[in-house]
Parts: sequence; structure tokens; C-alpha cells
Amino acid sequence: MKNGSPLDLDRSLHLSIITQFYPPDYAATGQLIEELASQLSHQGIEVQVFTGQPGYAFQAKSAPATEKVERVLVRRSRTTQIWPQRIRGKVVSGLLFCLRSGLHLLKNSRRGNILLVTTAPPYLPVLGLFANLCFKLPYICLIYDLYPDVAIQLNVVSQKHWLARIWHAINWAVWSRSQQIIVLSPTMKQRIADRYPALSDKISVIHSWANPNTIVPIAKQDNWFAAQHHLTEKFTVLYSGNVGRCHDMATILAAADHLKNEAVQFVFIGSGAQYQSCIDQAQSLGLNNCLFLPYQDKKTLPYSLTACDLSLVSISPGMEGLVAPSKLYGTLAAGRPVAIICEPHSYLRQMLAAADCGQAFENGDGSGLAHFIRDLVQNRELSANLGAAGRRYLLTHFTPEIIAKQYSNVIKAQTKISYPVAVKAPLSLSFKLNHSWLSRLGFSRKA
Repeated sequence: MKNGSPLDLDRSLHLSIITQFYPPDYAATGQLIEELASQLSHQGIEVQVFTGQPGYAFQAKSAPATEKVERVLVRRSRTTQIWPQRIRGKVVSGLLFCLRSGLHLLKNSRRGNILLVTTAPPYLPVLGLFANLCFKLPYICLIYDLYPDVAIQLNVVSQKHWLARIWHAINWAVWSRSQQIIVLSPTMKQRIADRYPALSDKISVIHSWANPNTIVPIAKQDNWFAAQHHLTEKFTVLYSGNVGRCHDMATILAAADHLKNEAVQFVFIGSGAQYQSCIDQAQSLGLNNCLFLPYQDKKTLPYSLTACDLSLVSISPGMEGLVAPSKLYGTLAAGRPVAIICEPHSYLRQMLAAADCGQAFENGDGSGLAHFIRDLVQNRELSANLGAAGRRYLLTHFTPEIIAKQYSNVIKAQTKISYPVAVKAPLSLSFKLNHSWLSRLGFSRKA
């Protein structure tokens, strides 16, 4: 930066993003990062992405090792994903990607870089700490899901398990040395601040987004996807996205059970840990009003999201502040009303009230959801008004341009600090566990 002008600042600013998922993967996190990288590059930031080979693509089993997409340079690991649909495969693939990412940083770290590390996979932010210790490289953590808290809430490990204790200690080490922590919701920020009050000032809340130029309202009668799946005549309720253990599917199926003898069609598009169990439960309940479809190609999304009269978002009890559903923003862009199943203190209720685009229900209130659906069936004008209000809210709060500007402000703020950078990384790093670290792990100095 020669004269300190914003233009000079942008020209000298290089952002490296590390994330395991990136198109042609259809994982939502990868598609959002692609849009973010593109927007930041148009704002004058030089962006490079290091990612993995596709594991959730429709047809592509591999992607180029290096490619330039618009202004973004994308480099991919040679390591392919192993059994991406199985938990053990995801863990192994994530660890291999972390290893490859570490080697990438050793070879490609350079002066002037700022590193953005995502929680895809959840232990990836450790690389930020590694890069900072090796090269004094400043890094920002982007947290999609809060671990190990998610695993604890899902009873994968207990709060007192040694793995959970070590993970919490590593989180403290990673987050305390980071320049900024970006989370997707105010309740996620509160979760972190409650555990680590000293980090409060470095946590920024930046929501996900949807592109209103790509996803636009389309009448069902003019929608080929709706016609193809015979959805034009019935009132259609859509759940689109991950059907994981963090999502309350039981309440949705309960509502479908209440409405199984009425002209209402439930459509589930996606995959995940609960997908097959939802199919099995629908069959056992005799729910002929439930249609299950796989993930759709990105180019189909504008049609699948608008092939409905109501969209659903759900979060399981206890998961508030641990995850943040990105599917909400696509619903708003599609101009459809939304019903959200969540806890009373969820930030989603505040968004819903501000947008005036739907209604929220407590977990387990399938009858209340069914009653709301009946109201919309009887009042199509109300349904249209709610959908239009949601799209207006998105246009003023959650477009790619608006959100990218918030990211840009966070990133550029870090250039005000000067960081000495080592030319070469040391062959080994020594980590000193002081008394506070030992106590976090549950040990005393004497032990």
C-alpha cells in the first residue's frame, strides 16, 4: 500500500480460503463459498481457494487440480473423498484433506496473505493456528457448525469425554490467536461468548445469503419441475436440503399425518442421516402425501425451490446456536412463505417477525403446523403476500453483494495490523502447555 488509499489497499490484499467442499460438489457450504469468493474478487480482493476433490457431485468424480473461475484461482487436493456418505468415510476424508491443506500452506504461504479457514471439516481451523505459528500469517475462522458441542448434543460423545475436553482446549487456542471469528447467527455468537468471554469482541455475525437474480419467483403453473412431479394441482409443502440429525423431521411428518386425507403434498428434496428413516416412517404411517427426491443440480434449484406453496425450515431441540440453516435464504429469494420449527429463543423467530413472511412453531407441534397449512390453503392471497414480504426482506439484508461487503469489511480491517512473516517454516513446532491449558484439559501442573 503506497498512499494508503482504499484502491491501493485492495490491490495489495490477498485472501486464501481453505474449505473441503467447493463446486462441482453440491454441498451448500461449498456453493456459498464459491459465491462469496466471486463477490470478494469483484470488490478488488485477490482470492485463492484450496479445496478437495468432489464427493457430493452429480456426475463429476474429479475436478481440475488448478483452474481460474472468473477472477478466482482454485486449487484442489489430489486426495479423493472416501465413502462420503458414511460417517467414518467423512472423518477419514476430512483428515486427509487437512493433511493436504497443511502441505499446501507450507508450499504457498506468502507475504500479504490473509487466511480464511472454514469448519468444513470441523477440525480444519487448526490449520489457521498452524499457519500463524509457522509464518505469522493472520487468519479468520468461519464457523458453520459449533463443535464439539454438536457432537455432544447428538450424544456422540459426552461433555466430560477426553476428546470433548481436548477439542474445547484446541478451540480456545485456535480462536484466541485468530484475527476474527465469523459465525452465522447471534445465538452462535452467544454460545461462544458464554464459554470464552474474552473472545466476545472478535466475533462477527454474518448471515448466509441467496442470489435473488438466480432464484426468482416462478408460478407453479409455469414451472416445469412442478409439472414433472405433478405438484401444480395440490398445495405443496417443501423441505429442501440436508435431512440430518440436527433437523427436526418428526414434527414435519406429524403434520403430514394430520393432513394425509387432504389435498396437500409434502415434498422432501435432499439427503442425510435421517433421509431413509423419514422414508421408512412415512411408509409405516401410510403417508401417500409424501414425495422423496434426491438433491437437485444447482441449475435446477430455481425451479425446485419455487415448485411449492410453502417451504419448511427445522432445527432439532438443543441445536440452537450450534447450527444455522442456510436453506432459509433460498426460500426467501423464491418468494414463498416459510414455516420454521425451532425453539422459542431461536434467532430464526426474530428474523421471521422482522420479515413478516411466515410463522414459527415449537418442536413437536405438528398439529399447529398442520393448522397453519390449512389456513394458507384457504387463503392464497395471504400466502402470496407472505412470500413477497420474505423476498423484499432478502433484497435488503441477504443478497451476495450485501453479505460480501460485510466479509470484505472484516477482512480489510485486518490489514491495519502489520505481521512479520517468516520466509520458511521451521521443520518442527514446540507447543507449550501452560497452567491454563492444562487446567482446560482437566489436569494439574503436578500431574
